[in-house]
Amino acid sequence: MIIFGASGRVGEMMSAAARSAGWCVFTPAHQECDLEQPGAAADYVLAHPDVGVVVNCAAVSEPDACELDPLKAHLVNALSPGEMALACRHTGARFLHLSTDYVLDSRRAGLKEESARCKPCNIYGMSKLEGEHQVLEALPDSLILRVSWVCGNPHRPAFPESMVLRALRGETCAAIVDKFSLPTHVRDIVSTIFALIDMPGLHGILHLCSSGEPMSWFDIASAALHHAHALGALKELPPVAPQRLINANFFRAQRPVHTAMDSSRLGQLLGYQMPTAEDTIRRAVGGYLQVVGVARRFASGSDGR
Repeated sequence: MIIFGASGRVGEMMSAAARSAGWCVFTPAHQECDLEQPGAAADYVLAHPDVGVVVNCAAVSEPDACELDPLKAHLVNALSPGEMALACRHTGARFLHLSTDYVLDSRRAGLKEESARCKPCNIYGMSKLEGEHQVLEALPDSLILRVSWVCGNPHRPAFPESMVLRALRGETCAAIVDKFSLPTHVRDIVSTIFALIDMPGLHGILHLCSSGEPMSWFDIASAALHHAHALGALKELPPVAPQRLINANFFRAQRPVHTAMDSSRLGQLLGYQMPTAEDTIRRAVGGYLQVVGVARRFASGSDGR
């Protein structure tokens, strides 16, 4: 198995799980395969013709970084996935590519199925949508998994964990109330990828995220702090200050408003419903607190000082 982006939030846990499961795993570092260099991704896959599965977790995933360097975003998010897919077409490897909810048209509220209209509002979403097109054109048998608001890697805190960290430090917690999606736990991404590897006839685009109704960043921050308080990590439940996107002048890139995805098709294929957003946040916060050791210290009556 080749895993591109193995140093990232998803790739790190994907590569660890693959090795634990007995896979021979190749995780090219930047020095071995610079995805900003045209042809590098294809060359790497073609140099490993016996590999049966290629998983692409690599991306320039920070929207503001994509605005600052659109060429890099295009090379990494669009061109290199297409090269990987084309190389897999030659080697016969199964190709699974991670995309994002940011490709969707965000003007309409509610859950969006795989057939929903795509109209990204920033360079990040545009580059990822072009990546989807490049992949499916090069290898129609590819499988694209759109994920959203990934959390749950305690070594690489995402939004829910960062809110808990702010509260633990005694800092003010604030979150946007008018942007909506659903979180995805990294372990659910990993387990889903392994399940789909064994379904070679499946191809196209699937939505992979928590089940339930759309949540705002404010909702997720509030839920994360609630779970941290319930676990004993926070002696008091701190308030979350509401913010609005129109006032979020700290963002360089425009953020989409409504990109919550409907994961029911994936659930039907796997034979079970995806975990709820509440459960996803609870697991992410619990795993983070366990790693940093905060929950145990408070549970034992010590504040760790």
